[in-house]
Amino acid sequence: MKRLVTLIGIFALLFCLQLVGGGFEALASGTEGGFAEQAIGGLEKLWSFTGFANVHYTNIIMIAVGLFFIFLAIKFDYEPLLLVPIGTGVIIGNIPFLAGNNIGLYESGSVLNYLYFGVEKGVYPPLIFLGIGAMTDFSSLISNPKLMILGAAAQIGIFATFLGASALGFGPEEAGAIGIIGGADGPTAIFLSSKLAPHLMGAIAIAAYSYMALVPVIQPPIMRLIVPKHERLIKMKPPRAVSKTEKVLFPIIGLLLTTFISPSALPLLGMLFFGNLLKESGVTERLADTARNALINIITILLGVTVGASTQADYFLTTDSLKIFGLGAISFMVATAGGLLFARIMNLFLKGDKKINPLIGAAGVSAVPDSARVAQMEGLKNDPTNHLLMHAMAPNVSGVIGSAVAAGILLAFLS
Repeated sequence: MKRLVTLIGIFALLFCLQLVGGGFEALASGTEGGFAEQAIGGLEKLWSFTGFANVHYTNIIMIAVGLFFIFLAIKFDYEPLLLVPIGTGVIIGNIPFLAGNNIGLYESGSVLNYLYFGVEKGVYPPLIFLGIGAMTDFSSLISNPKLMILGAAAQIGIFATFLGASALGFGPEEAGAIGIIGGADGPTAIFLSSKLAPHLMGAIAIAAYSYMALVPVIQPPIMRLIVPKHERLIKMKPPRAVSKTEKVLFPIIGLLLTTFISPSALPLLGMLFFGNLLKESGVTERLADTARNALINIITILLGVTVGASTQADYFLTTDSLKIFGLGAISFMVATAGGLLFARIMNLFLKGDKKINPLIGAAGVSAVPDSARVAQMEGLKNDPTNHLLMHAMAPNVSGVIGSAVAAGILLAFLS
């Protein structure tokens, strides 16, 4: 340690001697202004390039938001794989700089601008879906297909938000892009906003990912409010065993059926089912492993950092952004309530051990697998022997499919 301090001191001394020597040379050669004015001019130019000279209070606000995201991820383990990259990106995007030097994300030719291309053109979301497909087990959905209805019911949040955004003065394309927040699916929100409302993408993406991270905070009070105690205690029979043939056929049939219904969602649904086929076929394990590990990790880093950096204060802190955040919160609650209420309605037509625990209806939102885990935790709080995770995964994964189909329908109607 002492040697390091000594070495730093020697370099500092040499730098000072060189600076003073340069000043004497300037004086000796009669350079206009002399050493003092040159030094002051150089320092002033250096100052003009620093963040301290270009800072605005909005930059400080956004940097605080980024730090808050990182705090939530580390302290409470709220979606750390998303919030740490996004929070860091928010900080990166709001470091003050002198415009015109190809630094900012919105400056053509900058490194961040090139990385943002994958978000702007909707390249990253399908690759995320490929990884999700390669890591998802659809067995619970295959064994109990009626639970797919709960995933569809939760998409009411998308269309409720669309109507709310229209009422607040957003145009049809903007309202459609904002509405997808109700599906609690970040990649789908980015994909749709890149097509319909690129200028709102930062606010939409941050809102979608923020509410996905806050699933453990937002959903439990709604679940307790809507589902009475005696229904929270319902035990569901274990899902039946699913054969390999069924697992292989599911992504093929799912791909054909969903994309024929909503061709506009082909980039998302095609990659989702392709990833699942890689996993279930049993002959492409190496490709499946790459998709669910290395590839999705790389894309998550790039997506998170660039989406965070897109929240540059002068582009992000607007009245529209505040409206989007408010609508996002309402849509998420509506989606959760829709899944819960529909589960209770389904029970009116089911008898005996075929009844479902309405708590799994909250998993119909697309936050995989967090909303399914919340259903599991709430079930255990009411009965420590009542395990709902496998059942909750069925509406959870169907919610992913449902939100992608809804995005395709909105894109077809509004583009």
